Amino acid sequence: MHSNMKKTLLATVVAGVVGALTPLTASAKADKVFVGHLADYSGPTAYVSKPYSDGVKDTLAWINANGGIDGTRIESETVDYAYKVPQAISNYKKWKSRKGMVAMQGWGTADTEALISFVAKDKIPVFSASYSGHLTDPTGKNPKTKKPAPYNFFYGASYSDTCRALVKWAKEDWEAKGKSGKPGFIHIGDNHPYPNAPKAACAEYAAELGFDVKAPVVVSMKPGDFKAQCLSIKTSDADYGYVANLGGSVVSLIKSCDTVGTEIQLMSNIWGGDKPTFEAVGKGINNFVFPAMTPFWSDDVPAMQTVRDIAQGAKRDGFQTHHYVRGVCSALYMADAMKWAKANGGITGENIKKGMYAKKDWVPANMDGVCLPASWTAEDHRGINTVNVYQTKWNEGEVDVSRISQVTLPRRDDWLGY
Repeated sequence: MHSNMKKTLLATVVAGVVGALTPLTASAKADKVFVGHLADYSGPTAYVSKPYSDGVKDTLAWINANGGIDGTRIESETVDYAYKVPQAISNYKKWKSRKGMVAMQGWGTADTEALISFVAKDKIPVFSASYSGHLTDPTGKNPKTKKPAPYNFFYGASYSDTCRALVKWAKEDWEAKGKSGKPGFIHIGDNHPYPNAPKAACAEYAAELGFDVKAPVVVSMKPGDFKAQCLSIKTSDADYGYVANLGGSVVSLIKSCDTVGTEIQLMSNIWGGDKPTFEAVGKGINNFVFPAMTPFWSDDVPAMQTVRDIAQGAKRDGFQTHHYVRGVCSALYMADAMKWAKANGGITGENIKKGMYAKKDWVPANMDGVCLPASWTAEDHRGINTVNVYQTKWNEGEVDVSRISQVTLPRRDDWLGY
C-alpha cells in the first residue's frame, strides 16, 4: 500500500474513533457537576458542624441514589477545614480551578464572609451554615452592609433576625410577668465573627424596644471555667442574656452561672440549643430558651420520614439533632435550584442563583412541614423571617422542650445585610 494511502486510511480511522468518542465524553461531562463541601470535624465548632455537615453529605448521596438532578449526578468532596479561614479559601480555589465547581455547601461565618468577593466574581453560589446577617444584602443597598453578597444563601433566619425575635419574645415575657421598668439585655459570646455577627444589630433593636442594653461579656467558644464572666453578668443586673456561642462553651457557661447564682433568662442562638447540650448541662438547663428552624427528630411530621430515610441511607441509625435536619434542608434547596437551572439553560452557578429566585414561599419537594417556606429575591436574601422559639423544662431527669412563641419579623430595609 502506498504510504500516502496508508496515512489517509489511518487518519480516517482515527477521525472515526474520535468522532465516536467525542459525543460520549461530552455527554459524560454533562451528566455530572461538582459541589464542594466545607465542614468542621476537628475544630472549635465540630460539636455542631458534624451533625449539620453529615446532613448535607447524606442528602447529596441520597439525591444521587434517587436520580440526581434529573439525571445529572452531583460529584462532591467533603473537606474538614477545621474552622480555619486560609484552608477554606485554598479549598475553594482548588475546587474552582480543578473541578469546575458550580456551587458550594459552606460552613462558618469567618470563612463565608472572607469568600464573599471571590464567589461573587466567580459566580459560584454558596449555601452556608453561617446565618450572618451580613450575607443577606445581594446589592449592597443598605449603607450598613459590609459588602454586597449576591451569591450567598442560607436556609433559616439570620443570626441578627433570630436575636431580634428572641428580644421581642423577651419584651413580651417581661410584660406578661407584670414587671415594670426597663429590662436589662446583655450579649454573651466570644470575640469572633460568628458570635459577633448579630451583636450590634440586636443591641440596637433591644434598645428600640425599651431594653437597658448592658456592656457585652466576652466568653470563649472553648469550654472552661466561666465563673468570673458569670459574676460580671450577675453584677450587670441583666434580666435577659443572648448566648452567642455553642456546644461545650454553653454547657460550661450555664454550669458556671449556676455555681455563682447568676439569675438571668438565657436565650441562645440556633447552634447553642440542642439535645446533647441539654443532656450535658442536666438540671441547670431548666427554662433555657432557644430557636429552631425545623421540627425535631421525633416529631410526628410526615416529611420527617424523608429525613430519616436520608440518614438510614448513610447507615446512621437513631436520633439526629435539628442541626442535621437543617443540613438536609440546605442541600435540598440547592438541589431544587439546580433542577430549575438544568431546565433553564444548564447547571451553572449563574443559573443556580436564578433558580433560587424562581419560586416564592418555597419548600423543597416533599418536605412540607420540615423545611419552612422560604423566599429569596435578587434584592433580598433573607430567605426566612419567621423564628420558632422553644423553652426547656427539667422534668425528673428528662428535658422537655415546647414551643412558646413564633415570631415573624418585618423585612425592614435598615435590617437588610445587618
